[in-house]
Amino acid sequence: MIRILLLSTAFIFMTHLLAEGIHIPVSFNGTFTQQVKNSKGKIIRYRGKVYFNAPSESKWIYQSPTKKEVCSSGNQLVVIDHDLEQVSYYTINKGFDLSRVLKRAKLYKGRTYTTKYGDILYTIILNSNGEIEQIAYKDNLDNIVNIMFNTIHYRDKPLSGSKFICARPKGYDTIY
Repeated sequence: MIRILLLSTAFIFMTHLLAEGIHIPVSFNGTFTQQVKNSKGKIIRYRGKVYFNAPSESKWIYQSPTKKEVCSSGNQLVVIDHDLEQVSYYTINKGFDLSRVLKRAKLYKGRTYTTKYGDILYTIILNSNGEIEQIAYKDNLDNIVNIMFNTIHYRDKPLSGSKFICARPKGYDTIY
């Protein structure tokens, strides 16, 4: 009886701890819709696929309205703009670290979490399974960005490194 009581108490304690923070997946992939509203009220909606390995490896494949790939390793960002036939390479000083944002997030209300990271306030909404459903923030250019994950698949092992390759297509201009 004491063993059951101790196990029950431990389970309740662990459930409480998990409820306070966001589960950070080892990896995930899915589809997304990203809405960007500028300071004049103009809205652009993007659609695509995303791949993520913790702590900071990601690839965003934008399929509409423009075709673009954005790969990040945490310290380098590669942007392949297929419409412009251009590849841009950036060194990241203060990049977006999704794992760190999720780790810092505190429960606000219901399934909504907030955190401030790099002078930007992020709002994160989880679905009923505790997985990321939406991330919203106001960027440094006063754009309101809202990323909605239409489908998301959490994994307990890293995705293949080949998913994150942003290879420069032949004939594309290069910007460093």
